[in-house]
Amino acid sequence: MKYFLLACTFLLLTNPTIAQEFEPIFNGKDLSGWTIHGTEHWYVEDGELVCESGPDKEYGYLTTDKTYKNFVLSLDFKQESNGNSGVFIRSSVEGTKIEGWQVEVAPLGSHTGGIYESYGRGWLKKPSPEDEKALKPGEWNHMVIRVEGDKVTSWLNDKKMVALEDQKIGQATGSIALQIHSATEGNEVKVRWKNLHIKVLD
Repeated sequence: MKYFLLACTFLLLTNPTIAQEFEPIFNGKDLSGWTIHGTEHWYVEDGELVCESGPDKEYGYLTTDKTYKNFVLSLDFKQESNGNSGVFIRSSVEGTKIEGWQVEVAPLGSHTGGIYESYGRGWLKKPSPEDEKALKPGEWNHMVIRVEGDKVTSWLNDKKMVALEDQKIGQATGSIALQIHSATEGNEVKVRWKNLHIKVLD
């Protein structure tokens, strides 16, 4: 019994999806509280947030009007067509150039859950090939991102993907941003999002 209680306590302390009180950052009706950057399409359909390639088929972003430093973000995504996207933390956007760190959302084998620094150092940490198999292509996937101080940890479908400690990330504050990747003709991007909730830690 003693070891069972210790195990339960460990789960409560380390799993951000347990015993946490989250608030929605997407109301399921419109894009209130968010700003579109670029010409790609962002809209609400059946209570879900949808992004898909627009006329320029370039990078686009949807950023929160609020900024966040330490938080746990919980969301669901489903990749349709080419599902290349991502979730940025502590980010800022000028035009369609973003500064910040992306937790990758991409097709199978393209490092979903890994952490990438745009216009900077590139890949900071990728999940193992075995862990990447947690992605369910064409189905709803659950992602959790915990950002606290210098530390960023990602989970995909309850599988821990990466944990990174980085001083540069620790110094930043900024928006949460959803990305739509650039596309080629006949390979447009489309991703659906829902259940976007946040728990502020500071």
